[in-house]
Amino acid sequence: MSRLDEVLGTAILKGKKALGKEAPEVLRLPLDLLRVRGQPRRRFENLEALAESIREKGVLQPLLVRRVGEAYEVVAGERRLRAAAMAGLKEVPARVLDLSDKEARLFALVENLQREDLNPYEETLGVLALLSEDLGRSVEEVVGLLRKMKNAKEGRVRDNVVPTAEARRVEELFKALGRMSWESFVQHRLPLLSLPEDLRAALEEGAIPYTAALELKKVKDASLRKALLEEARAGLSLRELKARVRGVLRKEKALRPWPKEVAAKLARLDLEALPPERRARVEELLAELERVLGK
Repeated sequence: MSRLDEVLGTAILKGKKALGKEAPEVLRLPLDLLRVRGQPRRRFENLEALAESIREKGVLQPLLVRRVGEAYEVVAGERRLRAAAMAGLKEVPARVLDLSDKEARLFALVENLQREDLNPYEETLGVLALLSEDLGRSVEEVVGLLRKMKNAKEGRVRDNVVPTAEARRVEELFKALGRMSWESFVQHRLPLLSLPEDLRAALEEGAIPYTAALELKKVKDASLRKALLEEARAGLSLRELKARVRGVLRKEKALRPWPKEVAAKLARLDLEALPPERRARVEELLAELERVLGK
């Protein structure tokens, strides 16, 4: 956490005090005074098992909360709170932190990203939320910034297209998190945002790894993808899955007329990502195509 201290500052320092020698005293707070905020965590697995453990031993690790009016907002420990309610408890142990709104959001996001059971889709949303909060930009703007950074690194756009200070901040945050580089995040995690619903659900359930989800995403035929998804759920190796997907794509390509292939490429085209000379040529050809089709 020390590297996170340098990057996220006060929120994490206060969080460390809450867990260390300077921790506030543990209070017993009624459940009806506790509120939860929207957090990156979308699924809460094995709540029944945790609830049973709480019935036997109680809540062993205090929740971290902050005072909001007459109530308390849960900063870390929503899963324990839910399980405690299932176990029939009326109150839980908690430490009260002095956090601002932004500090609470940052602390909750970072705490959530430290979980070992965080699935790749939740992790992707959590990282984007953290970047959004820190940079003061919307998630959509953060995604655009990351893609511009990648294009600039690969020489597909001019360096001055990317805000230098923000790019440096992004690099700092990824180094602080220590989970992956920003380049790897753009290449392997951003594509998860556009997964079809069936693949996203399977990924969130933990039924398939994210590498399998990205491979299956290439198959556009829903029925064929469903069949392959079931095989992946049953334990088909990634190597075998890639071979199956390649076979499906070859058949799809053979059946697709070339005009549709070109139309599909145009639908995915990002003109701003092209070098100036190539962009000018593409725009010229598109204008000519529009004139011809308009006749």
